[in-house]
Amino acid sequence: MAKISVRKETQTLLFDFNYLGKRCREQTTLKDTKANRRKMEKVLERIELEIIAGTFDYGKFFPGSSRAKVFAANGNPGASQTAPATPPITEVVVNTAPSVATTKAVTPISPEPSSPTFAEFAAIWLGENEAVWRRNTIRAASIHLNSYLLPYFADMPLYSVNKAHCLDFRAKIAREGGSLKGKTLSAKTVNEVMQVLGAIMAEAAERYDFANPMQNVKRLKARKVHIEPFTFEEVQLFLKHVRPDYHSYFTVRFFTGLRTGEVHGLRWPHIDFDRREILVRETFSHLGREYTKNEGSQREVKMSEPVYRALKAQHEASGHFSDYVFCSKVGTPIQPLNVNRRIWKPTLKRLGLKDRRLYQTRHTAATLWLASGEAPEWIARQMGHTSTEMLFKVYSRYVPNLTRKDGSAFERLLEQRLGGGA
Repeated sequence: MAKISVRKETQTLLFDFNYLGKRCREQTTLKDTKANRRKMEKVLERIELEIIAGTFDYGKFFPGSSRAKVFAANGNPGASQTAPATPPITEVVVNTAPSVATTKAVTPISPEPSSPTFAEFAAIWLGENEAVWRRNTIRAASIHLNSYLLPYFADMPLYSVNKAHCLDFRAKIAREGGSLKGKTLSAKTVNEVMQVLGAIMAEAAERYDFANPMQNVKRLKARKVHIEPFTFEEVQLFLKHVRPDYHSYFTVRFFTGLRTGEVHGLRWPHIDFDRREILVRETFSHLGREYTKNEGSQREVKMSEPVYRALKAQHEASGHFSDYVFCSKVGTPIQPLNVNRRIWKPTLKRLGLKDRRLYQTRHTAATLWLASGEAPEWIARQMGHTSTEMLFKVYSRYVPNLTRKDGSAFERLLEQRLGGGA
């Protein structure tokens, strides 16, 4: 089996392969580095392919080797063959003298690079990331792979995937919905699928040394999603009429800005009544309990008075039989889909309130904090944002100035300068 070996005495690399039933070892002066191994592996691939094709010329690759003269004297089978025309390349050519290494322009056969198929590498890539990704991330990547990417790219060798393939694939899933026949995907979903493709191809390009075809493929322009927070009056109305056993749950959601998974993964050891803090350390979904979305999501959320009273009431109701703050009658975490279907939507409909996603409770907390004049930096920390950038980007129209009335400062300036001057 052909391979790249290391000479122990000099710690330099050598070619080790079989040709015409003889073991051939050709020494170089290249040190054992990753870059040098990669260069030599490319040469070795060409050698193997030319041997298989019957066009291998020993002297072309190793002109100073004594074996080259022996094979030439015995009628080197490949020396008389004419290799297909390919653009000249510069490659390392070596001989058996340990101190000799020259660079020479040669015109070898240009074999196809060696790489696995897209499906083979995608399985490797997904397996390697399972140790570091959250379960929801793994699940989303698996869905995109099985539903969209594999039906198109599965049997293609990685090196053969080019930019035209990527653009054609993007157009196809945007137009036909991929495996969801008759259903057009949103620009957001298409971008998510292409992000997985880009991650796979970027890793493969680095490992197998070919140009990344996704490097200059741009994201589709997606529509901006506008938030729909509740007014304070709507919050009061909802809490007044929601099912009593869910009053504490929604009080916490409306006045803390916790994400759905953070609320459902909340456990009593992470409730600090003395310091009036909620310690956000875990999240929960149908896939189970796991670490929060990211490092920035690990935070301490201050309890306002309504939240403090709600958690005290909840502790009296369920603290004696479950580790989870909000739980079912048997002590297990409540399921988001059940809350949405059985409590949230029916209550909105009964009160005549606009139908919204349950996630709007998080946006409501942020806008209420902004309306009260809390510092943006403090709000960002409560929300689990690492900076105020997201706060101003998402909630810009809800950020008041120091007068608590947007535009009033400019009105006052105009009145002083124009009105006073007159």
